[in-house]
Amino acid sequence: MTSKIPRATTRAATRAIAASLALTATALGVTGCDSAAAGTALKGGRLEIPVAGGTAVVDTTSLAVTARTGDGRRLVLSEAAGGGLGKPGPVTRTDEGARWSYPAKGLKVTARSERGRLRISLRSDRDGSVSWPVTGTDPAASAVQLPRGEGLDIPVRDAFWNGEKGGLAGSTADVGGDLALPLWGYSMKGGAGQEGHGGHGVSYLAPTDIGTSLRFASSGGRLRATAAHAFSAGEGTRDYDITFALTDGNPVAPAADYRSYLSQHGQLGSLREKIRQNPANGKLLGAFHAYVWGEGRTASGVERLKKLGVDRMWLGYDAGPDGMDAKAVGAAKKAGYLVGPYDSFANGQDPKSADSPNAKWPGRVYPDFCIRKADGTAETGFGGRGCYLSSRAFEKAEPGKHYLADRTHTMVANGADSYFLDVDATGEAFRDHGKGHEMTKAGDRKYRLDRMRRLARDLVLGSESAQAWAHQVLAFNHGSGTPVADGLWKLERDKEKWGGWAPQKAPKNFFQPVQLPDDLATAMYDPKYRVPLYETALHGSLVNAERWELSYDKLPRQKTTRALLAMLYNTPLNYVLDGPTIKQHGPELAALQKYFSPLHRAAGTERMTSFRWLTGDRTVQRTVFGDGALTVTANFGTRPHDGLPGGCVDAKLQSDAQPRRLCPARLSG
Repeated sequence: MTSKIPRATTRAATRAIAASLALTATALGVTGCDSAAAGTALKGGRLEIPVAGGTAVVDTTSLAVTARTGDGRRLVLSEAAGGGLGKPGPVTRTDEGARWSYPAKGLKVTARSERGRLRISLRSDRDGSVSWPVTGTDPAASAVQLPRGEGLDIPVRDAFWNGEKGGLAGSTADVGGDLALPLWGYSMKGGAGQEGHGGHGVSYLAPTDIGTSLRFASSGGRLRATAAHAFSAGEGTRDYDITFALTDGNPVAPAADYRSYLSQHGQLGSLREKIRQNPANGKLLGAFHAYVWGEGRTASGVERLKKLGVDRMWLGYDAGPDGMDAKAVGAAKKAGYLVGPYDSFANGQDPKSADSPNAKWPGRVYPDFCIRKADGTAETGFGGRGCYLSSRAFEKAEPGKHYLADRTHTMVANGADSYFLDVDATGEAFRDHGKGHEMTKAGDRKYRLDRMRRLARDLVLGSESAQAWAHQVLAFNHGSGTPVADGLWKLERDKEKWGGWAPQKAPKNFFQPVQLPDDLATAMYDPKYRVPLYETALHGSLVNAERWELSYDKLPRQKTTRALLAMLYNTPLNYVLDGPTIKQHGPELAALQKYFSPLHRAAGTERMTSFRWLTGDRTVQRTVFGDGALTVTANFGTRPHDGLPGGCVDAKLQSDAQPRRLCPARLSG
């Protein structure tokens, strides 16, 4: 089952494909349906609203939502809101749909058709909460899509994920904080395709993600997901919107729907445009990423990489007395590499005792800029040290004090042309009660975006685990490629197994190989659960990689799987390098980068237009980028498939007569 995302083109072949997948295109919201209000009907409290691919039916007494598809299927999109809403007020037809209220809950509701989707908006006149939509209850629901990191597609009856080992059932995700994209989805049994995919599905988007959470429960051995929203005047979250779209059931359809939504609202970033504005961004295409230590930070270390045949790299280093000097930076730029420091504007400590140069600030930034809780105490900083610093306090002070500009100028005085700004693009936003720099979480996002936008004018900017709201200002991110499970944090705290911060020039927490526990390996890297939601939504907008502490060599047992995923998703591998590592693993890195470079140069600015499984066990997977600019087939299994050996990947550029093959395990002997 293939999910195509057609676009206007003059190519006859593509027109034919688009025509054959007309239902898919409309189901993903690519074609609008805003004139549908004329077809809205109200029948005994049931509001019928035309949407792409069928008709949505909203029960105005309970907010239960169903749909009738064009081929006659009835789908349950949401059960009634949890806890009840009370008696509804009268329903009034509008130009776009209808509106009504639930006086007992202080809620006003509008429902309308918007570009082929059903959009339901709730506005509360008081603080409180609502548990809705209640999803995954349709008996035909077969799989749930969750944007944890790059993305997961989980069969609803899967014993691992329904049980304690999977860690999903009984958990709650902050949509605005924990998920890489503000969405989720379900696929339904029936119709064409494998495992119930390829017939019908539903995409849920949460534009008002701050204050919204998603709780998973196992009911009768099946996973269901219930969203909840906290209405708060203080947080500015009195409005709550959810959109529903009918899809073809493909596992990446919700992400395709979200990409379409961003484009329709003028919010979709373009890596091509970022390269036009700052040509140095173009050096990300084809580059692997690495944090460097010891000899890796020297000119000789850079030259060793170049001699191995590595034509493009992003090299990062932490701040401090042992950073990269101007000679090393010059060597990196001469080699065609990007190079830049790691920094953070989020933490502050007493300058007299700070254990990190990034946490030292001049004057009274610490403690005056500390984020304050409602009781006036400071928000304790990362690792229990110092405090988190207010982005609004910095923005108010910047015109006169230039704290951030001065910090940046100092950090790139060696000629660095890139910058990795930790934390700023992640989901952890703060409400600040500090006098003179009060802000909501939405305000925190805005002030972070403002300062990242300034940095991106002259530097190739990256950040940590970038959520969708930040993707327009970033060229790359480290972290959103990793579907982190909770067990990872526990493992990282075990310094004996994971490694600590010593020795200084090669900290074991980066360099010491680790064997993931079986359950954690399954939750994060089992390819049968992995799907490219993030790349479907944002490939061609920014470059996405895994977390920095999960370098390619950190997890030896996952190396082949991670290499295949990187090539399949057209995303770079992330390394840590010092002199001994370059000597030991440099040839392998060079061979992998040599394979990746032409593929990413050709398709790094393209969108992912197709993802599908070629086998029922999901071990053979295929992606397509652009209008066939690149096609990649990966075999995660042990048996050959159509001539492709297990553990290998074939990639074919549009100009290639034959595919290019890579078998990563053969490189690491």
